[in-house]
Amino acid sequence: MPNASDILWFKVNFGASVAAVAAGTPFDLDMVTAIACQETGHIWSVLRHKNMPVARILELCVGDTLDAPKRSAFPKTKADLVSAPNGQQMFNIARAALVDMAQFVPGFPVSNPDKFCHGYGIFQYDIQFFQVDPQYFLQRRYVNFADSLGKCLQELKAAAKRIGYQAKTHLTDAEKAAVAIAYNTGRYNPAKGLKQGYFDGTKYYGERFADFLALAQSVAAPPAAPVIVAVPVTPGGNGQDYRVETNGSTLRLRSSPAAVPGNVIASLPDGQIVRALDSTATSGFRHVETDLGGQHLTGFAGAAFLAPVSPDEAPIIVATPTG
Repeated sequence: MPNASDILWFKVNFGASVAAVAAGTPFDLDMVTAIACQETGHIWSVLRHKNMPVARILELCVGDTLDAPKRSAFPKTKADLVSAPNGQQMFNIARAALVDMAQFVPGFPVSNPDKFCHGYGIFQYDIQFFQVDPQYFLQRRYVNFADSLGKCLQELKAAAKRIGYQAKTHLTDAEKAAVAIAYNTGRYNPAKGLKQGYFDGTKYYGERFADFLALAQSVAAPPAAPVIVAVPVTPGGNGQDYRVETNGSTLRLRSSPAAVPGNVIASLPDGQIVRALDSTATSGFRHVETDLGGQHLTGFAGAAFLAPVSPDEAPIIVATPTG
């Protein structure tokens, strides 16, 4: 169960990324932190003490192995998943994810060869969406914090809309809990208050979320935490800094200068700072590097969505992630 120290770790490593992507939404850092605590806090609060890189911790943030009759959404069983297009490939990924994570976190049923993970990423995007966005799972985009955060905010917006909050620019704590419950169950019943969502034997999802939200609000983010985390360290190129400008969406960082399937490394949030490693673009892509969510990334980004950063702008303040 995450405590105040765990929440500080989350805010140090991911607070800047959350602030950049969530800007302009009613979902603040404390709410997103509480969601992460509720969804996979039992995993990353353990792993962060095992001397692992942040990237490895994100890779192991998977879970949920419930099958029918306790699960009603697709896929209810292994057979249900395997019968879908690319289902066997997805099962192989899902099974390996479970076995890999269970080496470090006890309590998962790896002895049953038919068990596999249903939730992916630090915010647990459910495998039921494999039917509408298979490449997100097959390409394991959930291991990148930016991609996982993007899905989280997408689902929070959808949850807010389902319960009539789509026009709200600010949410009270009670309203945040209502959205979180809808995020978990797909609906919210005002008459039931916090006693809704998954029941862990002691408390409901809504009650746990409210507890984590209050705890997150009591833990201040590092005072120097920036809106953008960017640490260009590799010499070369023209050394020019660029800002991602996509009008709110994310920009795909690729392993090669081409828009082809399977080469997406990460999704850079609007406003992210990158540094060029070349002096000219190649096939419409610029070779860049940046730090995002505690990971140092190098790849190719669409040059049309990169705007030069003026030398007289304020320097980037870097938050140093902790292990």
